[in-house]
Amino acid sequence: MCNCGNKRTQYSNQTMLLSNPDVNDEITKRMWPDIKFEYTGLTALTIFGSVTGKKYRFHHPNDIQVIDYRDASSMMGVSVLKKVK
Repeated sequence: MCNCGNKRTQYSNQTMLLSNPDVNDEITKRMWPDIKFEYTGLTALTIFGSVTGKKYRFHHPNDIQVIDYRDASSMMGVSVLKKVK
């Protein structure tokens, strides 16, 4: 017969470590720099990042905003935004 019951009890009695601050620091480090985009439309534009959900507001034509690198790939698909080098 299987002795799964004891394993389950042993597992549930284990103490779980709280999140390690060193691991949290690794997660928050930026993998790449943020990217600047210029708005080429005629009025204003508000757009939300597909990954971060952050709101980006371009107030006027030729306005430049810094976009989180995680949202940059979706911004490249917007015809009135162009990446600034």
